Amino acid sequence: MTVPDIRALKGREKIVCLTAYTAPMAALLDPHVDLLLVGDSLGMVVHGLPTPTAVTLDMMILHGQAVVRASSHALVVVDLPFGSFEASPEQAYLASVRVLKETGCQAVKIEAGEALAPTIAFLVERGVPVMGHVGLRPQAVHVDGGFRAKGRSDEERARVIAEARAADEAGCFSIVLEGVAETLAREITAGVRAPTVGIGASAACDGQVLVTDDMLGLFEWTPKFVRRYADIRTTINDAVARYAADVRAAAFPGEAEVYRFKPKGS
Repeated sequence: MTVPDIRALKGREKIVCLTAYTAPMAALLDPHVDLLLVGDSLGMVVHGLPTPTAVTLDMMILHGQAVVRASSHALVVVDLPFGSFEASPEQAYLASVRVLKETGCQAVKIEAGEALAPTIAFLVERGVPVMGHVGLRPQAVHVDGGFRAKGRSDEERARVIAEARAADEAGCFSIVLEGVAETLAREITAGVRAPTVGIGASAACDGQVLVTDDMLGLFEWTPKFVRRYADIRTTINDAVARYAADVRAAAFPGEAEVYRFKPKGS
């Protein structure tokens, strides 16, 4: 999949996207999705951080390299983490060049308030494909006081619409729309040229993304908008419990798992 391929899906076919942070998971997801997103959610999902704001550019590049190595079909997008792009368009460009060169991914993602529109345009004009991200923006968690859905008031609704339009006009090839009501998602999707990819934003969007670990049931708690398609947490717990019991009972390793060599000449 390429950037023009994703753009061309708007109004024709729903876009399928999931997060990936490791090579084994990327290899499993790649045949089934259009987009693999190496999101800064990896800070919380993989590293146990309380918010994504502590994620570094080096962390994103390391995980991006692993995902790109294991994928051959999906378009791979890597998040620019908090602090790596806000200071100036030039800072964002240097960070983006590092990500593209060192990972081999095809695009970067930026949490795009209106103030970042000139930065997005600066990147696009210089050959950096950008996915925007509006609505609930996890990197703004400290300003918002938590992870809160957006669009509850007329003022907030207007702000999200303005963010989406600014990202679209700046040249984003797609826009993640997170944590908004269906009516707002529908209005934004109809009002921008770029395909929207929703997370907690209803089926009114042009596509969907979920954190794969949430979708697979690896965590005890998941957000309201997540549908669990598996219960891998229980599967892992049961498997490890059986392994521990076998080790303690000296039932593992057994004959099938032991190397035995015949003496030479016998």
